[in-house]
Amino acid sequence: MKVLALIESADHVCYRYRLNAFAWAMAQEGLLLEALPIQKGLGRISTLVAGRGVEIVVLQRKLLPAWQLAILRRSAKCLVYDIDDAVFRRDTFARKRQQSRGRLSRFQGVVRAADAVLAGNEYLAQFASAHTDACRVHLVPTCIEPSWYPQASHRRTGRGVRLGWIGQRSMLPSLRIMDQHLSAVGRQLADISLRVISDSLPQITGLRTEFRPWSSASESAELADTDIGISWLADDLWGAGKCGLKVLQYMAAGLPVVANSVGIHRKLVIHGKSGFLADTPEEWAAAISRLAGDPSLRHRLGNAGRQTVEADYNARCWGPKLAKLLRQLAEKQMSQGRSWGSTACENAALPVLSPNLAKQPLESRR
Repeated sequence: MKVLALIESADHVCYRYRLNAFAWAMAQEGLLLEALPIQKGLGRISTLVAGRGVEIVVLQRKLLPAWQLAILRRSAKCLVYDIDDAVFRRDTFARKRQQSRGRLSRFQGVVRAADAVLAGNEYLAQFASAHTDACRVHLVPTCIEPSWYPQASHRRTGRGVRLGWIGQRSMLPSLRIMDQHLSAVGRQLADISLRVISDSLPQITGLRTEFRPWSSASESAELADTDIGISWLADDLWGAGKCGLKVLQYMAAGLPVVANSVGIHRKLVIHGKSGFLADTPEEWAAAISRLAGDPSLRHRLGNAGRQTVEADYNARCWGPKLAKLLRQLAEKQMSQGRSWGSTACENAALPVLSPNLAKQPLESRR
């Protein structure tokens, strides 16, 4: 069987971590994963019909207008929609208001047309469940392959400590919002630095910054050469949809995490066990100062974070379950001849993905 993923680009973070990371597991289930970037303009039509004759088509993130969705749905035997952001809204830094009738309408159309929806966190799963049969919605967290990440050594101490931040240029505004928090850290620890691993040079004034161009080949080693991972999410509707990839990367590299207490941060960062939740500049300065002066604490918290990734967000655990789900979806669609307009909730009989891999099979979340 063939799985055709319609994606933004082959190097896009969502494709790399949410689909391509599981290609090996799909192959074990007899599924061959191929990716096709979604074209713009009239060229998009050829992309939408490329799934004709393919057993499974995965549409990743894209919100299609109704006429394009109709073309895709007619050509796809089994359509799966994958989301890891609140794509039904504008992002935090958009000039227009976050609520968007157009985006919501397109989102509703896609999730209703899809045979299954893969949602990256509980908030997204609940939102999708409000617009389609809940049994079609499956919680599939963004996962990490722990073996790709060497462990931080935690030899530095005090003022020589290096903070780490990783993210695409689209996320740099969130780093700039942290400027006053980083300034507070800099005033308390004069020689501390911030390593930014990105595809664009940031403009940070609150702390001495070193830039590392992002590369899939070097990102894990660059992170392991830092001491504390930092993350910030806006406390708004867009922030609620974030799935915490950068935090998972920090934890996989054995870094303690300092993050604000918003959205997925509250689930991933266990305060005092795998890092610290801090909101005000004073809380950030206190948390980072404490970690900077205690390498053994950093090691202990970083190790706890690594264990969380290995237990709950491990690509080796989730891969076979996702592959089995995709195969069973395709087999059901082929055996029952379902296509556009199917309303029966056959997927309820399938195993359902759950964060607690050892205790539960896949289960849709409301």
